Amino acid sequence: MYAAVSLVLVALLGAVLAANLRAETERRGIDQGVAEALLLGRTAIEAHLDGRAFTEPLSTSEVANLETVARRAIASGDMLRLRLRDLSGHVVWSDDGLGYMAAPDDEVLEAARGRTVARITRLGADGQDVPATGVEAIEVYAPLHGGSPLHQLGVLEIYLPYGPIVTEVESGMGRLYRDLAVGLLLLWVGLFLVSLAVSRGLRSQLRLNRHLAEHDPLTDLPNRAAFRELVARAVAAGDGPVAVAIVDLDRFKEVNDTLGHQYGDHLLTELADRLRSHICGRDRVARLGGDEFGVVLRDAADPDAALWRVREVIESEVRIDGLPISLNSSIGYAVAPADGREPDALLQRADVAMYVAKSRHLGVVRYDEALDHHDAENLELLYEVRRALRENELVLHYQPKVRLEDGGVVAIESLVRWEHPTLGTLAPDRFVPLVEQTDLIDELTEWVLHRALGDLASLGGRRDLTVAVNVSARNLSRLDFAERVAAALTTSGVPADRLVVEITETALLSDPARAAVVLLALSELGVRVSLDDFGVGQTSLAHLASLPVDELKIDRGFVTDMVDDHTHAAIVRSIVDLAHSLALRVVAEGVETTAASSALRDVGCDLAQGFLYSRPVPLADLRTVLADDVAVRVP
Repeated sequence: MYAAVSLVLVALLGAVLAANLRAETERRGIDQGVAEALLLGRTAIEAHLDGRAFTEPLSTSEVANLETVARRAIASGDMLRLRLRDLSGHVVWSDDGLGYMAAPDDEVLEAARGRTVARITRLGADGQDVPATGVEAIEVYAPLHGGSPLHQLGVLEIYLPYGPIVTEVESGMGRLYRDLAVGLLLLWVGLFLVSLAVSRGLRSQLRLNRHLAEHDPLTDLPNRAAFRELVARAVAAGDGPVAVAIVDLDRFKEVNDTLGHQYGDHLLTELADRLRSHICGRDRVARLGGDEFGVVLRDAADPDAALWRVREVIESEVRIDGLPISLNSSIGYAVAPADGREPDALLQRADVAMYVAKSRHLGVVRYDEALDHHDAENLELLYEVRRALRENELVLHYQPKVRLEDGGVVAIESLVRWEHPTLGTLAPDRFVPLVEQTDLIDELTEWVLHRALGDLASLGGRRDLTVAVNVSARNLSRLDFAERVAAALTTSGVPADRLVVEITETALLSDPARAAVVLLALSELGVRVSLDDFGVGQTSLAHLASLPVDELKIDRGFVTDMVDDHTHAAIVRSIVDLAHSLALRVVAEGVETTAASSALRDVGCDLAQGFLYSRPVPLADLRTVLADDVAVRVP
């Protein structure tokens, strides 16, 4: 296409240049004709005149000489016609005896004023601009001079044959025409070769850019976006069941932190090469990011068995610089069309199954509705959360934590709310549990972190105030969670010790080893860690002693019943004593009565929160609460 277009453009350029050359040829022909006419006028015409102006008739000798000159010149082909005119433009002599009665034209009058005028015409036009009838000629009007002192006698009108002149000129221009043609051809060839090289380079760069956009730069495996397309194409083919699996590497963070990122990258590339070699045919493997891989199985009669073999490939020992390294993995998968046909739904369900495999240490788990809290309504709600994040439909409310010793507000807990356009305000328990089962929890938690820290920074006068943010088990499984927290702290300018990360016992125990690494990284930043709902899970004393926990939150169930239930009161007292012995702060949640508040103060509980002091309120109302201590005074 480019070759054709460039050829047309070069041809147009050639046509323009050729037209200019033709014009140049005509100009040179006229110039040469003028030169010959002036030479003839001076040597053959003026020499035979007696020097008198043409106001009087020519003498007999002048006429005879002119006839002789004209006859010879016309016979030799050097001239076609000759006329002499006076200074008023009228013909005084003509070789053909014509033109005496014709009115002078503009060219004659120009020559009468001393200028030489020439043009290309045809013999027979007679200078009267009638349709041309004869051969092409150069018509020249030039002043004639003579006498002593030299003066203008009249006007010479002479017609010279154009053919011989232009042939002579074109013979000199022929080489130029050839050079022009060769030059244009070389120009086109050069443009074609350059465009060919550029096109090849652009196509190569386009292929490279497309490859980079669709592949992980470390392992050269398809990335998450490309994996989704692989799933979509496999399902659309409709030639059998398609298993979509998500593989998560357990304890990879430990390897990365212990040996360094270079070893971690080496390990990932080694595992990628193994998976690439093991998974063949129409099956595909991708790296979804971090320590997660994706697998599409189209040719496996038994996906479960095939994925167990994939797990064996991953968990076989890897040697890096002679150092043996082995990892465990958790794999969750869904099968189309039984578990759905939409790529996003299949990936979400495989992710749910993977999370179950990881939390229960089951190795490989297939998706089952019993594992998933998503019904059709909830699934639609989950998809709308992305829009809510994008369109700022989420808001934070804050519940104060008061110091039981004197009732001062020393901390706040951030609680997300959703201002749904059709369902109204949704409490966190309506949508957060759904989000926690998907990767969307990362985006939601990051949003809460940035908003809570930004709001805390806006309360500039309360530099002693801390803010708590709830973190899910899935957040704790992310290798870069501490880095994300650090970024949020940097953006807000809030010191790390004013942020409290609240985790549940369930989140802690889903993957204790990885959680410990993440919590240690948070602690090294200076972030405080609070263990929520303490007393209802299975946290061991060993965990409390080994983990960087700063605070225990007593579950509201114990707090509500401790006034009337001696057993619950004893449990609360034991938790407080245990925490204090470990130098941990204790927070009681769900305090709704003055009796409960007094009982908590009596057993030495440090902080409390609940409707007795304040409900969760928007930031504007929180400012009022902080300014009006009466609202949160301990009874």
